[in-house]
Amino acid sequence: MNRKTLVLPTVVSLLAPVLVACGGGDGAGKGEAIVVGTTDRFERTTDAPAPFDPAAAYDIGAWNVLHSAFQTLLRLPRSGSEPVGDAASKCTWSDRRNEQYRCTLRSGLTFSNGHEMTVKDVKFSIERARAIKFENGPVSLLSNIDRVETPNDHEIVFQLKTPDATFPQKLATPAAAIVDSRAYPKNKLMGDGFKVVGSGPYTLDTEEKDGRVVKVVLSRNPDYQGSVKVQNDKVEMRFYDDSKAMENALKGGDIDLANRTLSPDQIARMRNATDQKIRLRESAGQEIGYLAFNTEDPAVKPKAVRQAMAQLVDRQALAKEGYDRTSDALYSLVPSGIPGHQNSFSNQYGGPSVDKARALLKNANINTPVRFTLAFSSDHYGEATARAFKALQKQLNGSGLFDVKLQDVKWAEFRPNAAKGQYAAYGMGWFPDFPDPDNFIAPFFGKDNFLRSRYQNAKINDLIPRTRQTAQRESAARLFQQAQDIVADDVPVLPLWQAKQYVAVREGLTGAEWALNAASELQPWELVRGK
Repeated sequence: MNRKTLVLPTVVSLLAPVLVACGGGDGAGKGEAIVVGTTDRFERTTDAPAPFDPAAAYDIGAWNVLHSAFQTLLRLPRSGSEPVGDAASKCTWSDRRNEQYRCTLRSGLTFSNGHEMTVKDVKFSIERARAIKFENGPVSLLSNIDRVETPNDHEIVFQLKTPDATFPQKLATPAAAIVDSRAYPKNKLMGDGFKVVGSGPYTLDTEEKDGRVVKVVLSRNPDYQGSVKVQNDKVEMRFYDDSKAMENALKGGDIDLANRTLSPDQIARMRNATDQKIRLRESAGQEIGYLAFNTEDPAVKPKAVRQAMAQLVDRQALAKEGYDRTSDALYSLVPSGIPGHQNSFSNQYGGPSVDKARALLKNANINTPVRFTLAFSSDHYGEATARAFKALQKQLNGSGLFDVKLQDVKWAEFRPNAAKGQYAAYGMGWFPDFPDPDNFIAPFFGKDNFLRSRYQNAKINDLIPRTRQTAQRESAARLFQQAQDIVADDVPVLPLWQAKQYVAVREGLTGAEWALNAASELQPWELVRGK
């Protein structure tokens, strides 16, 4: 996702407690809403007019909201990576080639406005997202659908263009969220970008200020029928300008749980504190940070320029200086812990070397220093991002081979500008849509890649459909490794770090060990006060 946007083998116990952090007040009283704090930012802009429309939303923050308000046919379970039925009572492959997928809709489902959900709404929702094809949206997850059929009033059949064993995982994402066909326009985004009409575990209300959401109230949906067992009656999500404000709210008892994004300095303080009122939970994560390149920009179009950067970067130093070891060095797009991972960049380039980078540029007749601007967005990825990219700038410019300037851009401008090719190089992050190596390769390459990258590689485009022909994902590892080697050679993107996951929770709140699922998405229905 862009996720999608920045920083997952199946994690059975996803959040293992580490040392305890500092405290403050006694938290919200028992019986009140459970309050979750984040630094996510949602605002209506010309380029992002509908942040909570499933046809447009494609970042982890928005998906954390949508998973609570909408149903999908399938959803990831409490733990594990095999989807289970939600709006569907069952889903199965109808053939041996993984090209026809059939789901049975639960009976008696209703939307929050009282309208009955039918198979026509499911068909409408998928076809609507594909028709709108929002530039920064999740449509690539649905691009392999040839057609959606509704042979009767309780079945939906998906005919795929090519075999795709990962399709059930894609149906479990908000890209396939089911909307009310009588409430959502067919060929355009919802006019009120924060309005939600869903059938999920919660109904949703928003509080806005200056065109920006400052609070989301999730109230238990009494009409919900699905696989989620809701453990509370109400959850508030509050959105803070920065991690410091969120930390102060946690200490003061204004929020019960802080998710993203905590800075490395905050994590260190919480880890080493002695007060028992706040617990810090750490888990292995599959959020990755990387540089993306506009391979048509003159400054970075020569492959030798991108290879020289790959030869210079010291990822261990970036993880230490930028993230204080709350992230690990990453040498491939597919992170450690995912089947098929291999350290392709390390295998090709070895350790950082100015001499080898200079030779790459000299052999390609590239004049030095190579000048360009590297863009990033600290208001989306957290304050540590600026520190990390300053460290990267120092490494590149210190070689004498590059003259890189930095540009910190507000997320509302950054993402559309990047998609339009306005940056030569830019820092991005990725949370997986689902925990499979496919989701660390396919979204970045091909015609409908979410980066809108001009880079194309016929070998990768051939490998991706081949990996999807088998439901035994480990058997596709060799093909994914080939793709990773191609990326390491062409460097259309440059993997940098793999983030760990942190949740800070006040005493008296249980269920935090289940707060995130296998795709690192928030599960607020698992949180319970006072047990």
